[in-house]
Amino acid sequence: MIRKIIQIDSEKCNGCGACAAACHEGAIGMVDGKAKLLRDDYCDGLGDCLPTCPTDAITFVEREAAAYDEEAVKANLIAKKLEKELVSLSASCQGDCSGEDSFAESRTPQNPDKRVDVMPDTLCSKLSNWPVQIKLAPLSASYFDGANLLIAADCTAYAYAGFHDQFMAGRVTLIGCPKLDDVDYSEKLTEILRRNNIASVSVLRMEVPCCGGLETAVTRAISASEKFLPYQVVTISTEGAIL
Repeated sequence: MIRKIIQIDSEKCNGCGACAAACHEGAIGMVDGKAKLLRDDYCDGLGDCLPTCPTDAITFVEREAAAYDEEAVKANLIAKKLEKELVSLSASCQGDCSGEDSFAESRTPQNPDKRVDVMPDTLCSKLSNWPVQIKLAPLSASYFDGANLLIAADCTAYAYAGFHDQFMAGRVTLIGCPKLDDVDYSEKLTEILRRNNIASVSVLRMEVPCCGGLETAVTRAISASEKFLPYQVVTISTEGAIL
């Protein structure tokens, strides 16, 4: 379609980055020290960036361009926010956590028969993606590329003490409850498996019958995706132990 869209003159651009900061849609980025329109469908054509440019390097033109895609812009902004949060989390963990196997003073659980782990005094989240709810997850995302995918029932994070370190670490995590959501996840999971280069799939479920719906949905999705994927199911008891 022919529409109004910005154009950046790289010869005039001094690399100050003011336009990138002013663009609320994330359409402008800094590449090799110069401002660049990253994607046509991120630009709404309103021109918030124009008055911020000190060298008048940005102008409006009318040309063939993809239509403004509000949903794509929202997804991009969420991804950027998550990336910043993960960088911040990683930096904070460097000071508090010296490694996955480094523990502060050990604690003796009040009921050791019902606990399988000795918990550390300081913990670091192993979350590597957002959103985590199956019903909110995108069908395609960069973090899915080559990912070991963990599909977990909501309750497992509360029932199993070592959820982050033993299951989330090194995996992309999606969670859901087929009973509460009252949906069949298999169609969406099929598309995620089809559209992305998933390396493996692990299912973490509770021993209760309703969790069978999650396992069934994943099994159907793998079959419908027509991909051969390493696959495992781990079941957690209501007392927090691996069965």
